[in-house]
Amino acid sequence: MHDAGPQTQTRPTPPPAATKQRDPWFDNAKMLLVVLVVVGHAWTLLPLFDGDAGSDTAKFYDSWTYHFLYAWHIPAFVIVTGYLSRSFAWTRARMWSLVTTVALPYVVFEGLLVWFRHEFGGVEFERIWANPHWPMWYLSALFFWRLSVPLFQRLPAKVVVATAISLAAGLFATDVLDNARILGLLPFFVLGLKMHEGHWNLLRTRRARWYGVAVLLLMAVAARWAGGLLETEWFYYRTRYDALDPDNVRAFVIRMSMLLSGLVGAFAFFAVVPRTRTWFSALGGATLVVYLYHGFVVLGAEFLGYKGWAAGHWPLSLLLTTVVAVGLAVLLAWGPVSSRLNLLVDPVGSWQRARRRRRDRDPSSA
Repeated sequence: MHDAGPQTQTRPTPPPAATKQRDPWFDNAKMLLVVLVVVGHAWTLLPLFDGDAGSDTAKFYDSWTYHFLYAWHIPAFVIVTGYLSRSFAWTRARMWSLVTTVALPYVVFEGLLVWFRHEFGGVEFERIWANPHWPMWYLSALFFWRLSVPLFQRLPAKVVVATAISLAAGLFATDVLDNARILGLLPFFVLGLKMHEGHWNLLRTRRARWYGVAVLLLMAVAARWAGGLLETEWFYYRTRYDALDPDNVRAFVIRMSMLLSGLVGAFAFFAVVPRTRTWFSALGGATLVVYLYHGFVVLGAEFLGYKGWAAGHWPLSLLLTTVVAVGLAVLLAWGPVSSRLNLLVDPVGSWQRARRRRRDRDPSSA
């Protein structure tokens, strides 16, 4: 028997790494929350029907319905933002991503929004980019919140510290880069950093869902009962205490109550979010597109005189405004639309993806 030479051992090819599946529950939650953001902003076009629908001082955003929504939907939005920011670190790659996906869109859309309001609404502005206009506060907040992630991740009592900062912020915060709102909503962001899969699973049970429904109903009843006890500005976390209440102790109590109600309402909302994957889930990846573009439509409706029409067609205007707002959010998140609008939301990433596609089609161009 002769030696046939060294034998080559064939090793089995390892299976391809499984791609991480998107969690439909998170996509559902994100999309529902941005739909509520669009609805809330659209409601600012409505009067408050109190027997004088055309009154300049009677606006729907002073209603209990508006207060009920704003008590918890922005806190919930910020909690999710915090949870999705847990891995941020002060590395070159993450810092560059923060600049290209948050700071750059802020500069672009803040400029576009100011131009739009000036060109079509005749609104004059000062301190562009230093004072975020309308929905642009979120990008300003997101930038600084993410920068703070490594600091808060090291703190053992991070939520307590963030709450203390929020309570104190009402004494001194200003509107520069909307730092009052950044600091006021900070506890919800930091709580999101602290959340993990086990916490979310507690909210995904059938019992939790029933509790969530009950809590939201109770909050709606409480908002209806409280009526106009609180000014709407309290729900925005952007105004100093001395502009809302001369007594700082009472202001502290109100801010703490707002934080607690926001926490309870947010968790109640999370408990009722559907867990199944549907066509709606697929829209959850385009929430930033919806957020950044919807304001132009709402402002356009205002400049075209929609407020006057809404005042004379109550309650039809409430129903129509709500339905159109939901439809607008869905349209903006729809793949064929969002993929094109994303060019301005993520210009650097869009350019890099287009470059990769060209290279894949024509390797010789690399």
